[in-house]
Amino acid sequence: MFTILLNSNTQWVLFSTMIFGIAAGTMGCLAYWKRQSLMSDALAHAALPGVVIAFLLLGEKNLFVMIIGASISALIGASFIQWIRSSTRISADTAMGMVLSIFFGLGIMLLTVVNRTSGGNQSGLDSFIFGQAASMVRSDVTTMLILALAVILIVFIAFKEWKIYLFDPEFAKGLGLSLKWMNGLYTTILVTTIVIGIQAVGVILIAALLIIPSVSARYWTQSFQRMIIISALFGGVAGALGTFISALGRGWPTGPFIVIVASALFFLSLFFGKEKGILVKYLQLKMQKRLVNIHTSKALRTKGVE
Repeated sequence: MFTILLNSNTQWVLFSTMIFGIAAGTMGCLAYWKRQSLMSDALAHAALPGVVIAFLLLGEKNLFVMIIGASISALIGASFIQWIRSSTRISADTAMGMVLSIFFGLGIMLLTVVNRTSGGNQSGLDSFIFGQAASMVRSDVTTMLILALAVILIVFIAFKEWKIYLFDPEFAKGLGLSLKWMNGLYTTILVTTIVIGIQAVGVILIAALLIIPSVSARYWTQSFQRMIIISALFGGVAGALGTFISALGRGWPTGPFIVIVASALFFLSLFFGKEKGILVKYLQLKMQKRLVNIHTSKALRTKGVE
């Protein structure tokens, strides 16, 4: 079973999905505290038309060009969401749901058109729906690796700025930190994180890798810094282990296995996390009841003596 790891291409793919998982877990914490978890799902679906249009324009599958197309499409989707929120009475979650549905429907329509063209069904674009890391070549891995590392560095280098921006925007504004610039940077690295992982995880499931690790990490700590580190660790484990499991079968999509591993880590955190984990809360409640009973018994004995 482990002989598959001896293949150099598999090693590179596994390493790249691990780094991407770390980037997704890191970025997911920012989205969690900004309360925009649904935004990542909307932008992931909005990226699909850009992938297909980039393929149609180039005539071949090139991940770097497709990432550019996906980024443009996702940023257009983000602009539409912002415009709908500012120009109408429609709520933010409704605007995200509209953009998600419209752009994904457009992407599926374009994908159907491509698959019906000569040689289109051999393009491998279907792997962008559920993810197929095994279909990645060395250039794809390199592109994904560089961009994922860039996202991680941006988050950690500007950690203090992100913390102020997320938890006290007015204080950040008072310090001279441009909220407009920070919003733009946040959207840019969120879109970058999404588009670099769509081939490995797929547009449908990539939001799960942004959301689940951060939620899981919340059960282990109250510290923002530790939460980012734990979320990055969970994302990296999910990316690497999910890719390894999918590589064991022939044609197994990578995205579902990565999400399953991430979900397993979530349930582990849900029950055993030291911050409000179900088992921990049960033991704490039991201990409190025991202490109350002890104090009550002591009080009754003291009254009996008197």
